[in-house]
Amino acid sequence: MPRVTAILVARNGADFLERTLSSLSSQTRPPDALVVVDAGSSDSTSAILTSARPTQLVTASAKGSFGASIGQAVHVAVPSGTDDEWIWLLSHDSAPEPRALAALLAAVEIAPSVAIAGPKLMRWDDGDTIARYGETVTRLGASILLVENELDQAQYDSQSDLLAVAAAGMLVRRSVWSALGGFDPGLPTVDAALDFAIRARLAGHRVVGVPSARVASAGGPELFGRRTVSVASITRQHRGAQLHRRMVYAPGLLLPLHWLSLLPVAILRSLWQLVRKQPSAIAGELATAIGTAFSGSIAPARRNLRRTRRLGWGAIAPLRMSSGAARERRINRSSRVHSVTDGPQRTRVGFVSGGGAWVVLLAAVVGVLAFSPLLGASAVTGGALLPLSTTVSELWANVGYGWHDVGGGFIGASDPFAAVLAVLGSLTFWAPSFGIVLFYLVAVPLSALGAWWCATRLSERAWPPAVAALLWAFSPPLLSSMTSGHLGAVVAHVLLPWFVLATLAAARSWSAGAVAALLFAAVTASAPSIAPALVVLLLVWIAVRPMATIRLIGILIPAAALFAPLVVSEFVRGNPLAVFADPGVAAQTGKSTVLQLALGSPNGDLSGWAGSGDLFGLPGLPGPLVAVILLVPFALLSLAGAFLPGTRRSIPSLVIALLGFATAVAATNVSVATIGSHQVAIYAGAGLSLFWFGLVGALVVALDAFGARAALPALVVLIASTLAVAPLIAAPLAGTAAVRASDGSLVPAFVSAEAAQHPGVGTLVLTPESVGALAARVERGTGVTLDDQSTLASTADQLNAGQKSTATLAANLASRSGLDTGAAMKKAKIGFVLLSDAGGDTSGNQTSTATDVRQRAADALDGNSALTPVGDTSLGLLWRYAALPSASVKDATHDGGPLRPVVLAGLGFVFLVTLLLAIPTARRRRGSAVTAGDDERATLGEDDNA
Repeated sequence: MPRVTAILVARNGADFLERTLSSLSSQTRPPDALVVVDAGSSDSTSAILTSARPTQLVTASAKGSFGASIGQAVHVAVPSGTDDEWIWLLSHDSAPEPRALAALLAAVEIAPSVAIAGPKLMRWDDGDTIARYGETVTRLGASILLVENELDQAQYDSQSDLLAVAAAGMLVRRSVWSALGGFDPGLPTVDAALDFAIRARLAGHRVVGVPSARVASAGGPELFGRRTVSVASITRQHRGAQLHRRMVYAPGLLLPLHWLSLLPVAILRSLWQLVRKQPSAIAGELATAIGTAFSGSIAPARRNLRRTRRLGWGAIAPLRMSSGAARERRINRSSRVHSVTDGPQRTRVGFVSGGGAWVVLLAAVVGVLAFSPLLGASAVTGGALLPLSTTVSELWANVGYGWHDVGGGFIGASDPFAAVLAVLGSLTFWAPSFGIVLFYLVAVPLSALGAWWCATRLSERAWPPAVAALLWAFSPPLLSSMTSGHLGAVVAHVLLPWFVLATLAAARSWSAGAVAALLFAAVTASAPSIAPALVVLLLVWIAVRPMATIRLIGILIPAAALFAPLVVSEFVRGNPLAVFADPGVAAQTGKSTVLQLALGSPNGDLSGWAGSGDLFGLPGLPGPLVAVILLVPFALLSLAGAFLPGTRRSIPSLVIALLGFATAVAATNVSVATIGSHQVAIYAGAGLSLFWFGLVGALVVALDAFGARAALPALVVLIASTLAVAPLIAAPLAGTAAVRASDGSLVPAFVSAEAAQHPGVGTLVLTPESVGALAARVERGTGVTLDDQSTLASTADQLNAGQKSTATLAANLASRSGLDTGAAMKKAKIGFVLLSDAGGDTSGNQTSTATDVRQRAADALDGNSALTPVGDTSLGLLWRYAALPSASVKDATHDGGPLRPVVLAGLGFVFLVTLLLAIPTARRRRGSAVTAGDDERATLGEDDNA
């Protein structure tokens, strides 16, 4: 007659104990003894256990594991002295059905070789669902549950010979328990029963599952004493258990190799976790690798295994699961999970059937026609635009931190926009400047595409997204920025809808969050002035979706890394507002009034209507009045969205518009950059893009509320708004736009020929200004490109030593003096002097004062015996200093300073991690926590990778 001692271990299990103890007392074959263990409970567990009148009551440490508590109970339990003695392992949340113990004993009585028998564990809250039944491992040692959370239809009742069973409800021969040394202390949570069963099989014993024995479980030892366990914690526990078992099971000769591979494999797996969109698992990967490498429990476990092992590993090979079967099992389970958890999707119009493709095609045609003068050009220049460097390596050399040729030359932080330019230039690596030309040609259709997709989140109808796409593509902020050469504002405008889409999805997706982070970095690097508004909107979104705080906060990290060197530099200089300066060339634009900003005009020209009479051959045309009238329908319909059904969508849109408008107004009143003697205000175009985006969103909601009656108001708004930007569309064709096609030359051809042989030769560029001053700068080689520009130089409030020397030389060249200008030019390695055309006032119009300054300077330069006139070029009058020795103008090399590798390493790490997270992978089950009632085993813990 077998003797059974039931060992019940409880820790803060008062909510479960009544049912568990009642189930024990209801057994048709009751245990012969009951030993209960109170493992440091702080609730009423101890009183409940005492009232059950057990054979023995044991008190264990609150820090001990389930296996340690079982071992303590076995030690105090009085042995029967026979080999037919069994111990039945139970936890406070293991409630056996009345025939459970009888079924387990029946299974072991007919098979003397069986040393361990396990029941079918059922869900605590659903007795018809199998929580878990049977365990195995893959070829690489990852633990796998054979059955998990499946409806019990007797489909597994034929499976009895198993590699391992769960600890909860396990019936084990006491002599085997003692011989094997119980559960491994190095496995305090997961895989303790699995390891014990593997050691039992290697000792020559069998392990079986008994489907007719059913035990209700609410989590078992894996969640012992805990209500909830995070997915990251379960992942860490499973990985730690796998590494521990690997080190214990490894042959002695391979143990050093396994030990040396722990950290490198952990690093590779961390990168893989990023690709899998599970960054929370990275800390666990590294922690378990380091913990296993210096664990003191591996050596005792290896000695214990060597002492008890009687069979080779081939004995358990048939019971292992192949990697292919494990992979197929994960795929099938993922499919089942998604078929249940995926809810109904919001119906959206198709891109082709809903007219999106036709709208984008129309925008492409108009955009290419408007900027057709750029077709065939290799570069774009004018306004705030310059060509890019001629090679991709030069583009990326200007990213992060290093040497800058502008402002007299210095080592310092690069503009974040340099990274955006490097990406654009790399798209056409054979001719980087052509990347800007290409972007100009596709900016309008790309804007339409982004707006269309974004609008489909607000409306299920076809009309509103189509109208939104065209209003966004033909908006005054975009076209004004394109015609004035403000490339950063154009990039921000194109990317803004995509950023909003990614940010909305980031609340539930790591991949979308990483994409949003990259887009946020690109938008803010291109238009720093809208960064505060976007951060405010992001904080609001975090408040709305607090469960996604980590993913949403992460959106700021890449941008913070890009801006960090510049922010630190500007704070050190005491000019923190300078970080919001427009990147690239500081260019003057007309100052807009509040009314003009409200009409979407960042340049003070009412989208070209201020001078539209001459453009269209109608001198008496009241352009400003026409501009106001044409935009009235758009404004009224946008504001109407706040009073029509759908205010949950329109009010946030109007809040975005308000933030954008406030940003634009603030920008026009903040001047942080200078051009010669002129202060340059921050360009308002990016803020107006955000303003326009919010208004378009509210208009979409209004059109959606109109339903089938939306066609007429949509057509009126669309026609009127398109006419409102007609002067901007016509400007490139009429030649009145600031931007123009270019061959990429920044200096006269004569200088370029010399620079090809001597890249270090300098050109002193003199620009007459309307205030009677003469601006001077030195350009090396073939000239300063757009990616060479620096906010540190354009916002400097003091001249450095190089700039002072340049100013002194320019003043003496432009007037008769006793200075030996030849010696000064030789020292500064200046071989040419270029007197450009007269500069204009703040609106760009030439003045007679500037013309007079230019004439006086030309006369002085002609009279300088050290200079040889070259002649009039497309860029101005040119003189050569022929006495400059060729050997003195070799290209100087600059290492970028000691901080450059540090900055580049930091940026590389941040963006590598972000890019890995952004790579889309197969959909997976999401969850933030596993509760004791759910009895979940995270899929993360079943990774079959090394």
